[in-house]
Amino acid sequence: MNNKSSVLPKTCALLLGSLGAIIANRAAAADYVFAIEPSNPPERIQEIYQPLMTYLAKATGQHFTLATTRNYHFYWRDVQAAAKADFAFDQAHLADFRIQHSHYEPLVRTAEPTSYALVTNVDIGKKGPPGLVGHSIVTMSAPSLAYSLLLEFYPNPVLQPDIRSNAATFQNAVDAVFSGDADAAMIPTSMQTQYPNLTSVKTSREFAGQCVTAAADVPAEVKAQVKEALLKLDSDADASKLLLDLGVAKFVPATAQEYAGAEQILKSYVSSK
Repeated sequence: MNNKSSVLPKTCALLLGSLGAIIANRAAAADYVFAIEPSNPPERIQEIYQPLMTYLAKATGQHFTLATTRNYHFYWRDVQAAAKADFAFDQAHLADFRIQHSHYEPLVRTAEPTSYALVTNVDIGKKGPPGLVGHSIVTMSAPSLAYSLLLEFYPNPVLQPDIRSNAATFQNAVDAVFSGDADAAMIPTSMQTQYPNLTSVKTSREFAGQCVTAAADVPAEVKAQVKEALLKLDSDADASKLLLDLGVAKFVPATAQEYAGAEQILKSYVSSK
């Protein structure tokens, strides 16, 4: 009886000690908000990026919560207002805006540069973009990089096509062309090879790939952990599938210099104060 009595307190002590360690570990793990540019609806972004958040949590011991918005209008409002986002995954113009105005630090970028292609199934001969004046072009809403670069093709407001910035995804834009709801679409150049029956009218200038940035107040060690975890994704057999789901070959180190000046394309969208 005495032996059983002496074992019980020890067992309870061990259980309490283990429980205390679990609670302490959870308390030590900070919660970081990770904003994702809305090139997909919020529910689709959750599907695509939640596995990446789980991977980062395992790799760093921290906790990451996705922040999504329903379209670029709301996302841009949040970026300008410096809404809470410890990390962000943005195209070049938005990444540079965060770097220049909110002092975000670039960590990694996609290895592939970014550009956009104006594609159509309308026969415009060799007229180029002017051949689509009077036709409808669908793309993502302002100030997405696709929309902003499309406007560069048509600087004269009198000679512009019917630009419809209502696509929820770039796939929606392509589908609109095939269904006859639109005559052309502005899509990532990387998508163009999937549709050989669409004619490329013009390709935009190139930017550095989509970038993961970190807010200035994120601890340096956490930034380093996230950067290291993303850089080794392509060499991790178990985690490399995440890159395929993201449509990314691999991540490489990013520098502010690679994005310098990209925010200039946003100048017409900046709110006056």
